Amino acid sequence: MELPTLILVTRDTVLQQQILAHFKKTFHLIICSTLEDCLANCREQEIDSILVDLRFLISGGHQEDHLLEQIERHAPETELIMLTEEECPEILERRVACGTLKHIRGFASEAELLLDIDSLLNPEEKVLVSETMSMNAGGNPVASTGGGAGRGSSSGSRRNSQQEEIPLESDTSILHGITRRFETSSHEMKIMLNELEIAAQHDVTVLLIGETGAGKTYLSRLIHEVSPRRDEPFLNVACGALPNDLIESELFGHTRGSFTSAHADKEGKFLAAGRGTILLDEIDVLGPEQQVKLLRVIETGEFEPIGSNKTHVNQARLVVASNMDLQPLVEQGKFRPDLYYRLNMLKFDVLPLRRRKSDIIMLATGFVKQMATKHNIVIDGIDDEFLDALHAYPWPGNVRELENVIRRAVIYCRDGILRRENLPTHILMGQAGPTNDPSVILGHQRQSDSERLGDQVAVTEKELIEQALFKNNYSRTNTAKTLGISRVTLYNKMKKYGMSTKK
Repeated sequence: MELPTLILVTRDTVLQQQILAHFKKTFHLIICSTLEDCLANCREQEIDSILVDLRFLISGGHQEDHLLEQIERHAPETELIMLTEEECPEILERRVACGTLKHIRGFASEAELLLDIDSLLNPEEKVLVSETMSMNAGGNPVASTGGGAGRGSSSGSRRNSQQEEIPLESDTSILHGITRRFETSSHEMKIMLNELEIAAQHDVTVLLIGETGAGKTYLSRLIHEVSPRRDEPFLNVACGALPNDLIESELFGHTRGSFTSAHADKEGKFLAAGRGTILLDEIDVLGPEQQVKLLRVIETGEFEPIGSNKTHVNQARLVVASNMDLQPLVEQGKFRPDLYYRLNMLKFDVLPLRRRKSDIIMLATGFVKQMATKHNIVIDGIDDEFLDALHAYPWPGNVRELENVIRRAVIYCRDGILRRENLPTHILMGQAGPTNDPSVILGHQRQSDSERLGDQVAVTEKELIEQALFKNNYSRTNTAKTLGISRVTLYNKMKKYGMSTKK
């Protein structure tokens, strides 16, 4: 018996795997990455059903609406199902209201999505899918968020007669890899994830800009895992941890005797990575000569090991990262403009945690489950005041700091309920340390009504000076330029606040 044909239109490789696994015995599946490809298939053969994934639209949906209209015209008998986020573009809402297009709006878990699709494709059949299990990137079942670790509820959540209703968060975007996933509720980060997933499919160099601990290394590995190079090596080069005279050898390799300590030939990272991915972290520390060689590798793929005349061709994909924007370095003459413009074409800003506060609770509950499992500690619930304190804190150390705070809280939890008292004092007091962004004012305690305005202004001014000094490597000249004051004024203010005035 010939199986009916189902076209899946999506760039989400994990969704492709899940649909393939779930419907391989009931449908002949065709996967298209664009609606244009889907339309071409509809013109060539008879299609029974089409599932269109439109969750990551950046535009207003007009182009997609036009293509859906053409598909409906060429295949009027085909069952058409559209998957969108909770907030669907108005023009697509009208198409649903005025036609036969079926609509799945957001979903709380992969299991719920499969249940919804089953109910639309096979309305006469009852397909049972466990609501407390979802599928991870490898296709293995993992427990979904439950108990006290979740906050809020989803319009798509259901109550099972055998189970308690579990609050689930549906307004999120998720990028799945093989061993990891990146989940966010931030609108800016959703757009970034969508564009990053597209860039990952192509052999292009990607630039990630974000503060320390914001997740650049994690995202770099995720880019590798969702790319066609996922089965090849991933190598991380921490440029900031290497002496300047060794960075070039680490990247390009060297021959025996090419310099004093070169006692044997060494294969550099560009050769060792093969057709895999290389992360060059803290790219801003590279010197002018190293920047020239890196630009050549990006543009031509060619390089020579130190002391060798043999030219090699790099086969690896590059991801470069920095914890500061490169444009000020170009203006200061520390970074080559041609390399900057070459990298800036595919630049992605990884927002600090304080600018995506909607992600804090979701990340925290995930870390609670991880740490409870790792340390064999039973956590039955999380008190609201615990979560409120996490949400109020500005997290200068970003996701990494949040992870460490949750680890400490879980270890010191004695009764199975995470409470406010399990958090460090500086979190409860709002005493944040310095960040590497001088425009952000952190570190002051919550001010009481009895404190004078002059005291608050002084605290803010001192912190701003400290952060600007940190960003400018404690150069008073550059710090004064950043703050828009003279060096004498800066010196006097540092002296006023008891800050070291030594260079």
